[in-house]
Amino acid sequence: MGNIVEYVKMAIQNILANKGRSFLTMLGIIIGIASVIAIVSIGEGTKNQMNSEINDAGGGQIAINCSTDAMNQDVYMTPEDLDAIREIKGVEGVTGTDSVTGDTVTGKGEFQINLSMETQDGQLLNNYSMKRGSYFTEADVTEGRNVCVISDSDAKRLFGSDDVVGMDIDVQCLNLTKSFRIVGVTTHKENGTFVSYTYEGMPVTINVPYTTMNEFTGVSDYFFSVTMQADKSLNSQDVADKVVKLMEKRHQCAGKDYFQVQSFQDIMSSMNQMLDMVTAFISFVAGISLLVGGIGVMNIMLVSVTERTREIGIRKSLGAKTSSIMMQFLAESAILTVIGGIIGIILGIAGGFGICSVISSSQGMTLTPGISVSTILIATAFSCAVGIFFGIYPAKKAASLSPIEALRRN
Repeated sequence: MGNIVEYVKMAIQNILANKGRSFLTMLGIIIGIASVIAIVSIGEGTKNQMNSEINDAGGGQIAINCSTDAMNQDVYMTPEDLDAIREIKGVEGVTGTDSVTGDTVTGKGEFQINLSMETQDGQLLNNYSMKRGSYFTEADVTEGRNVCVISDSDAKRLFGSDDVVGMDIDVQCLNLTKSFRIVGVTTHKENGTFVSYTYEGMPVTINVPYTTMNEFTGVSDYFFSVTMQADKSLNSQDVADKVVKLMEKRHQCAGKDYFQVQSFQDIMSSMNQMLDMVTAFISFVAGISLLVGGIGVMNIMLVSVTERTREIGIRKSLGAKTSSIMMQFLAESAILTVIGGIIGIILGIAGGFGICSVISSSQGMTLTPGISVSTILIATAFSCAVGIFFGIYPAKKAASLSPIEALRRN
């Protein structure tokens, strides 16, 4: 232990004796570590923010689609299937997903309008909050009542106000005209950094019970696709597997892959993988400066060995062991890279917060760097490894000097 302390003291003395050279030696390490820390923290922060917004918007949502083979065999999901799906533990709501486009005329002009056909669970699946009135009910769906809900922004586009509960909308579609009574006005959540609930040019949309569409479409007793909301605390894939097994049992088509699953969990996983790959690639490019810094450490240590040849010769002639000489030079290179690594970590964290702050203020978004203890520990360990790896050759060269040759050179 005493020898190690002595090696460290001597290493620090030699580093302080050549401050300018030591700083330039550490510069490559500082830049490399700072770049990697900043990039990883920004990448993690972006991923965390995106996952949070996506989970808030559609976490736990699962879409079950009939495959082409299923439709070729006239296998579809029915209203009875939806009722059965609701009974599965972990399913909070389910709705068919289909829509038709029509036209309407109000005092504000003529508008193209999208009719989204849903069950009473549409509010949950669409992540709506009610601003006025209420969403249509199970009774509205069962009895096929001509009712609808509309968003506050669309109500203002059609009527100039969102106080429209009780008003009627006449929709013309497929050469038929149907009047819907507005029973509720919804509001969207505020747009996030990565998830937008509204966008420029978004069509006017009204949500209607799917059973009201018989006059337009001629059918309302089967679905090509349904969307369900699973309990977010559960694994949505497990819930989806139960639903698929239930559908295969009800339609007697086990093993035919008639029902295909897509969940927000799958989308999030794909996006996370893509972000991780981009972050890893950029970090690799930034990490090249660590390699350059390591080579710089090796070069400076070789110069130091040349300059201190006489010192090495005297120490060896006085009985210093080869291992002692080697440990001294290894200690110097390790300390240089550790100090450089610590400075790099501090600058990287500061840079991550600074860049995220600039992005947030300039783009009107919220972005916080994701800095983890594991990333900092890995960066510290890596900087130590660089110092030891690139310090081995100069240390060996110093340790292998013959005392007679070393003294003769000076």
